[in-house]
Amino acid sequence: MRQMKESLKKTKRVIIEKTRGKLPNGSRNPSPMHQALLAILTLLVLTSAYSLFSNSKPKIEEIPLSQLAQGIERGEVSSIKVRGDKLSIMYGNGVEKSAAKEAGTALSTTLKNYDVPAEALSKVSIVVENDQGFLFWFASLAPIVLPILFIIFFLWFLTRQVRGAGVQAFTFGQSKARLTVPGDLSQKVTFKDVAGAREAKEELGEIVDFLKNPKKFLDIGARIPKGILLMGLPGTGKTLLARAVAGEAGVSFFSISGSEFVEMFVGVGASRVRDLFQLAKKAAPAIIFVDEIDAVGRVRGTGVGGGNDEREQTLNQILVELDGFEPNEKVIVMAATNRPDVLDPALLRPGRFDRRVTLDLPDRKDRQEILSIHSRKKPFAEDVDLTLIAERTPGFSGADLYSLMNEGAILAARENRTKISQFDLIRSIEKVVLGPERKSHILSLKEKELTAYHEAGHALVASVLPYADPVHKISIISRGRAAGYTMKLPLEERKLQSKKEFLDDIAVALGGFVVEKNIYHDVTTGPSNDLQVSTALARDMVTKYGMSDKIGAIALESAGGKPLCGMGVGDNDYSEVVGALIDSEVSKKMSDSIKKVEKIIKEHRKTLDAIAERLVEKESIEQKEFEEILIAHGITPKKKKDIEHQL
Repeated sequence: MRQMKESLKKTKRVIIEKTRGKLPNGSRNPSPMHQALLAILTLLVLTSAYSLFSNSKPKIEEIPLSQLAQGIERGEVSSIKVRGDKLSIMYGNGVEKSAAKEAGTALSTTLKNYDVPAEALSKVSIVVENDQGFLFWFASLAPIVLPILFIIFFLWFLTRQVRGAGVQAFTFGQSKARLTVPGDLSQKVTFKDVAGAREAKEELGEIVDFLKNPKKFLDIGARIPKGILLMGLPGTGKTLLARAVAGEAGVSFFSISGSEFVEMFVGVGASRVRDLFQLAKKAAPAIIFVDEIDAVGRVRGTGVGGGNDEREQTLNQILVELDGFEPNEKVIVMAATNRPDVLDPALLRPGRFDRRVTLDLPDRKDRQEILSIHSRKKPFAEDVDLTLIAERTPGFSGADLYSLMNEGAILAARENRTKISQFDLIRSIEKVVLGPERKSHILSLKEKELTAYHEAGHALVASVLPYADPVHKISIISRGRAAGYTMKLPLEERKLQSKKEFLDDIAVALGGFVVEKNIYHDVTTGPSNDLQVSTALARDMVTKYGMSDKIGAIALESAGGKPLCGMGVGDNDYSEVVGALIDSEVSKKMSDSIKKVEKIIKEHRKTLDAIAERLVEKESIEQKEFEEILIAHGITPKKKKDIEHQL
């Protein structure tokens, strides 16, 4: 295993050496200010150490020659070392002293001039040392040379750091893309690891075939698309699918986010784009993956930033690089976005992003496959049924399903169990959709009863109206920001929604509001979110889907809720008269739905009371128990055979 890791590291170094011409350095370069402070600190430490070393020697007392002569006469001096004109005198008691003799005169002659007896002088050991050799010169010159050397070293160190800062300034425009080498098994992803997305994998299979065997396409005159745009809602697996293409083809994978191109300095983003494409061309065959390309690929000409807008400069460079590829250059550019409607048209024209792959939310079969992949390393109890979990999670993305499985494992571990049960996964669905239970949020008896009637209103309206989804669970246990919730699930997967279904959904959303108003003759803050959802849905029917008799089949807003043609939030692409007509139509749909709900509550008041009483008693009602209450009061629950009339 260690040899494999070392081999992968070596492969990655070779690729980067090939592309950049130098070895990678993962360490962070300190700033020039930090390096200058480090140099000053080093100089101070060395100077202090030298001073301490030079001052650590004990000071030797210097005596005149007359005192030396007296000491020799008294027999106190044991030895004398002569170093030029300096005398090192050692006394019999171990004390060392120094003296200076006359220059050019022998020591014996000097002592005779002081009338030192020859007998006393003969008892003293006199050693004459020559003033030559390395140690002599080092000791003589060190106090002068060492400080000069320290200053020279300090200046050289500062100069080196300035050069390093200049090099860093030149590398500021280099790409920050992360490289995944083909042999890295720990990060390798293939199509087997991507569940669902069958049509997307078929489209991208041609790209894999081209990267493996480009000659087959070039010989017949075919040109593989230069750019592939992955479009889909967040969490549908766009990034995972791009990695799977690289893993299947066995090529280098350069991944970068669109926001990493943009800096506050103009021209840096364009420089990074050029550097990234140069790296990929030298490492070909390779895949460049730009995640969230809408960060730099939005429509140009909005007027923000003027001619030096950094984002527009970066986008222009991307367009140039995409158009500069040769047919035989085995480099594929893949990009991902969940907002294809805001991209610049120049990005989407033929010759750039030729192929657009749409990733939808997974259907029931795909969800079951995704759950199976995420459950590979999880121990399950015998009662776990992933088919049931897939049926109860319509509208979940792949990321939501991963979070669901992870939350189920966390719940089991929290309760000190070694296996994940079906109950853990059911609770995880509610946790992912609504948030965790707020056990500390204890309702008073009055609030509990009001919440029960509120949720019972939603459930009753959903059960009576023919085009509403059936209820699977009702609860007055607080989760997330909701004091209670009513979980509705469709009887089958659907891609289209009719006008009748929209109207019934608005009525169901207003069920709690109407119940509070008619039973308690007051309104609380509880239905605030219901009003927001129902109003937004009614406005979408009028402005997006052409479901208004007075306005007709006219789309006044885009899918994102803003006016068409890329205009600002405050700009309306319609007159004030049309705006007033929109408000009137939305108000009419809301008032009609409220009247519909009031009629249902009046006709089925006993059913409403029964549901609310059971909620106050048990706090949660599952689908089977709820349907028993409906049957007992003469309401037939919806079954799968009743959906034929919906479309």
